Amino acid sequence: MSPDTPVSRGSAKSAITLLALASFASQSMVRVSDSLLPQIAADFGVSVGAASIVVTAYALAHGSVQLIVGPVGDRFGKYACVTAAAAMSTVLVLMCGLAGSLPMLVAARLACGLSAGWIIPLAMAFLGDVIPYERRQQVLGTFLSGQILGQLFGQAAGGVLGDLFGWRNVFFFLAALFAVATVPLPIEFFRNPITHAGHATATRSRGFAKDYATVLRVPWARAVIVMGFIESLFMFGAFAFVGADLHLRFGVSFALVGIFVGAFAIGGLIYSLSVRGLVNRLGQVGLVTGGAVMLALAYLTIAFTPNTYLAPVAITTIGLGYYMLHNTLQTNATQMTPEARGTAVAIFSSALYLGQTLGVAMNGIVFDRFGAIPVFVTAAAGLLGLGLWFARALRQRQNQEI
Repeated sequence: MSPDTPVSRGSAKSAITLLALASFASQSMVRVSDSLLPQIAADFGVSVGAASIVVTAYALAHGSVQLIVGPVGDRFGKYACVTAAAAMSTVLVLMCGLAGSLPMLVAARLACGLSAGWIIPLAMAFLGDVIPYERRQQVLGTFLSGQILGQLFGQAAGGVLGDLFGWRNVFFFLAALFAVATVPLPIEFFRNPITHAGHATATRSRGFAKDYATVLRVPWARAVIVMGFIESLFMFGAFAFVGADLHLRFGVSFALVGIFVGAFAIGGLIYSLSVRGLVNRLGQVGLVTGGAVMLALAYLTIAFTPNTYLAPVAITTIGLGYYMLHNTLQTNATQMTPEARGTAVAIFSSALYLGQTLGVAMNGIVFDRFGAIPVFVTAAAGLLGLGLWFARALRQRQNQEI
């Protein structure tokens, strides 16, 4: 069977639903520690700055591990690897709550990042194995809702549950969430034949170096990876400073800043709920072009708005425009090298992480020296240019296929 041939046996819907639940749990871990830092610092008798290493350790592990998950998933099976990662994450999140010192908590968070970082890229690659390409963007768009809700839930859990029950109980609660996501995965794996999709190809995997070479020698794969890096560099390199700018420029309270920034997820949910109609009406070229224009206009609005009234609308627009552009990139990432799909998606995911890291570091210097306007204007121009480039490349590929 060709590696690009979708598996027809079993229920793809039930398998993907469980992967979405695991992705919800994984994404909830990404930002949960941010709001808990004051409590962690007080409990261990250190400064908030010193405690912030628990955030850095997780981000570093979560992003870097994706460089190796793809070839492993291609070799041993993506669904099986997600199942193992979710089970391991349950134990490691529990260890975070039990940590008796800051070094122990850092070690547990580092290990959590190394385990939870497997879940989303391999889940996306599995989806690419079982869903035909013509329907894949719609399914991926719906699948995104689990990640979006997970991020929202993690931020809320860190703030609300942390205040009510303390930081340790937040991790105990998240461990229970991982357990709920984990229990049905092995049952589905043994019950549902579709969960073994791609495993015949996986067992013939030629090793890390050759799998990476398989991906990187394809011009379209290199282009999509570079586009993902650029997208994340401009998008999150600027978005990380939206809240700080609203607070410094308009005196918006931190609580209200959190609500405003949370509007980004509302834009993502709007896309997730309307993805079928958007894909059918606009196609990939229309989605990319429209998303890039929306991002550019929204960032310019944030840069030059004279008050805060337009900020929630602009941030919601950023969320919608981003997922219009990003989901199209994701869909192409799942198809750029079907014979090494797990490796391809993992490289793409790692490029997103590296782009975001570089973007925040560069814009931190710009923000401190020149303020937020250059950061947001550059993001608007960069994302618009990326969208036009991507749209042109898609049209060229479509013309070649005719």
